[in-house]
Amino acid sequence: RERERERRMANGETDLDVLLKGMTPTLDETKWCFVCYKSSGGVHPLLADALATFREKEGLTLVIEESQATPRDCWSGEVSKPYAKITLEIHSSLEAVGLTAKVTEALTKEGISANVIAAYYHDHVFVPWERRKDALKCLKKLCLN
Repeated sequence: RERERERRMANGETDLDVLLKGMTPTLDETKWCFVCYKSSGGVHPLLADALATFREKEGLTLVIEESQATPRDCWSGEVSKPYAKITLEIHSSLEAVGLTAKVTEALTKEGISANVIAAYYHDHVFVPWERRKDALKCLKKLCLN
């Protein structure tokens, strides 16, 4: 039993009930924007300050602070509106099944869009800035059910 607990601590939690009850959603008050960098070679100077990046065929998506997201010649299009980041503080395994579905389902019922990034230790849910408090309330309610 102790070995199983230690394994979960090292690899992250996979039990959906444990994940939901212990996810402890935490709101970051920073405004985040999504932008796409069309590379013509080299590394974009904001890469070091990006919260997250993802390479797609259309370009490199960066999640950066709103204050850095002014339109630039290298952006492929519009800068997104601001989003709030809600971190699910439980260490979820990358192999966990159902957490993203439950979180997005709960937010969908409230009419809140969600962009989820699963990192090694935690899941991060980006919601429209103006709905951040509603989203946090919704996710806290999900923890209690």
